[in-house]
Order: sequence, then structure tokens, then C-alpha cells
Amino acid sequence: MGPALLVIAKEPVPGRVKTRLTPPFTPDQAAALARAALTDTLAAAATARGAARRVIVLDGDPGPWLPPGFEVIAQRGDGLEERLAAAFEDVGDPAFLVGMDTPQVTPALLDRGLRAVAHGGTAFGAALDGGWWCIGLQPGSERVFDGVPMSCDNTGEVQLAHMRAMGMEPAILRPLLDVDTYEDALAVAALAPQSRFAATLADAAIEQEIAA
Repeated sequence: MGPALLVIAKEPVPGRVKTRLTPPFTPDQAAALARAALTDTLAAAATARGAARRVIVLDGDPGPWLPPGFEVIAQRGDGLEERLAAAFEDVGDPAFLVGMDTPQVTPALLDRGLRAVAHGGTAFGAALDGGWWCIGLQPGSERVFDGVPMSCDNTGEVQLAHMRAMGMEPAILRPLLDVDTYEDALAVAALAPQSRFAATLADAAIEQEIAA
């Protein structure tokens, strides 16, 4: 059996996702962008070859955006630190986790992380905003999230230091840009012009022009 591939995500409900995109976009448009980013991420996960299981760790309810072949596990815990630890604990297998904010991710990049975990190791990929976009762990490593400040400029640096302090030497994947702001959205769409995210961003921009 190979490792599990986890996508941790929120249900794309207006007002609950991508709130830093409002303005310039409406809550409905921001939710559409979140749904597109999640759809692109799940499409990449669905075609990654190294995953024995594909799991969405979800805050909310699954919708028609969820492709077949994914298990659904509910997020649990009071904060992101607890929810991340619980996701790995609940899956119970070697696992490689990504978020829903990097729609430019490719199956090949996911397979690099999965290979590291499949061979008994760990993996880590920094985000360009100071966080991280992926982490791969072996079972029993959930304490690696203890005390890591989430959503801070140094989250990635501290997380990697915690991994190394616990004796891990993770395979380092290339940094990716998370979509948090309007500028991020433009940059990511340019990196993945054929993505659903890029098409949804273009549609939202046209809607904004019409409304102006």
C-alpha cells in the first residue's frame, strides 16, 4: 500500500472562504474562485499516481465539485494546528497533505511528495507568503504541529524547524504561491492559464467591469 494523499479544505460557501478577495470581488465571486481552486487541486490529486488513498479533510459538506474516488473525513479540532494533527491521526497511514489554495499544483509535484512519504520519509513545501503549502508525515508524527503559529509570516520556517527538531529531514518541494489576495490570484492564474481557477477569475473580472 502506498501513502494517502490528503486535501484539507473548506466547503466553498460565500462569506466563509477567500474573504480577503472581498473587495474587489463579491462574496459569491470569492466563493466561486475558492470552488475553482479546490476543483483544480482535486483534479491534480485525482491523477497523481502515487496515492493509495485520496482523502478530502473537509470543513463543511461535500458538493458536486467533489470527484469520485475520494474519501471524506470531517475536520476536527479548535484551531488549524489541532485540525492538521487530527487529519493525519484519523487517516492513520503515511500521508502527504496539501491545501486548496494552490490550484497551480501539478500531479507530478504531488507525486514527488508522495514518493518521499512512500519510502519512509517526510516532505515539506514552503509557501511564498511565509507559510507552507504541503507536508508529508509518517504515522505518529502529529505532535510536529504543536506550538507552530499558524497563518503567520514565519509559519513555514517554524514548521520546518519543528520537523528537523523531531529528527526528520524532509524532502523539500519547490515553493508555491497561495491564493490569499487579489494580486496572488492574478499571479496564480498567470502560472496556470488553462486552469478552472484562471477561467473563473477572468469571468469575475468581466462581471466587475460590467457592474462598474
